[in-house]
Amino acid sequence: MPIIIRRHMVTMLLAAIVIAGTGSAALAQKKYDTGASDTEIKIGNISPYSGPASAYGTVGKAMAAVFRKVNDDGGINGRKINFISYDDAYSPPKAVEQARKLIESDEVLLLFGTLGTASNSAIQKYVNSKRVPQLFVATGATKWNDPKNFPWTMGWLPSYQSEARIYAKYLTKEKPAARIAVLYQNDDMGKDYLKGLKDGLSSDPSRIVAEESYEVAEPTIDSHVVRLKSSNPDVIVFFTTPKFGAQAIKKVGEMNWKPTTIVSNVSASTATVMRPAGLEYSQDVISAAYAKDASDPQWVGDPGIKAFDELLAKYLPEANRVDASALTGYNMAQTMVEVLKRCGDNLTRENIMKQAASLKKLAQGGLLPGVTITTGPDDFQPIEQLQLMRFKGERWQLFGDVLDGGAEGG
Repeated sequence: MPIIIRRHMVTMLLAAIVIAGTGSAALAQKKYDTGASDTEIKIGNISPYSGPASAYGTVGKAMAAVFRKVNDDGGINGRKINFISYDDAYSPPKAVEQARKLIESDEVLLLFGTLGTASNSAIQKYVNSKRVPQLFVATGATKWNDPKNFPWTMGWLPSYQSEARIYAKYLTKEKPAARIAVLYQNDDMGKDYLKGLKDGLSSDPSRIVAEESYEVAEPTIDSHVVRLKSSNPDVIVFFTTPKFGAQAIKKVGEMNWKPTTIVSNVSASTATVMRPAGLEYSQDVISAAYAKDASDPQWVGDPGIKAFDELLAKYLPEANRVDASALTGYNMAQTMVEVLKRCGDNLTRENIMKQAASLKKLAQGGLLPGVTITTGPDDFQPIEQLQLMRFKGERWQLFGDVLDGGAEGG
């Protein structure tokens, strides 16, 4: 009898060890860094809900709407997203303050979609020193594609230089003798655009006959536009944020001046730029796009735009569906959700960056056909294709082929 009891105890002990071992193996499969748990993924964001670039605040609101829908649908691998978004008023010092708050007080797993070139530049070294992902920043500066020096920072938008090289390609082909004037924001964004344009026109740099820069704190840029007109250009290019893009287009129209006008993609919103500038003054303005335009009738019935409209109707009804910033935030959040899904139960910061740098020709419903997202360990530039478009009537009309604006492709 004692022998039987001892055998029974041994059997139970072995079973307990097996069960414990199985449990340990299951636990070992789940890996978390600060900001992640069995129930939550904490994401930080900084957007300009006030200040001179407040039109971009819709980007952050649309991101929040996507995450609310994801949570209502059960979360990501069973985990709800806690999206914490703060206002920096497009001010770099304020961005630094908010980044520290998110990382040190709120203890987020990562920063996502932080908006503005100057703001992201101000926090980049700090965030990288903390080894926190600064993922899919909402700015097209070329500097975000530098995995060697800043392995925790990745862009999302097509780079400003890539976009500007596409404009240069267009001008070289269609208007080879045209004199060009440029108005640009005096920061990394504006200078990045200007460099791309000059690189694209490197065979004949003398074609740029005038350059004017403005400060983001200026209330109006009318005087800059007037000075550019005095150089008698055939083409005027505006590398601006929305508020100043609307001002510039309106001023050109009020002067009854008819140059070929190009405006950067970041200032191509029908709702926040073209309509405020005046539809009569916006006719034939040229820009470039990588995403669909919700106001374009060709996308009526399109599954991607239908899903976008359904999201706005339920989670962000106050948004203007033709505001390009809404679709930008929506598209970016879709990419973020895909990366988190791919992370599975390994929600470490290192694995998040690994998955973000392993996207291959990812298509999304809000992107133009032919525009895909591709990254690699040495390529932190997800989107490089754009298509030219011209403003006609009350909307943008695409023309030409989807072009690659990469250094080799442009």
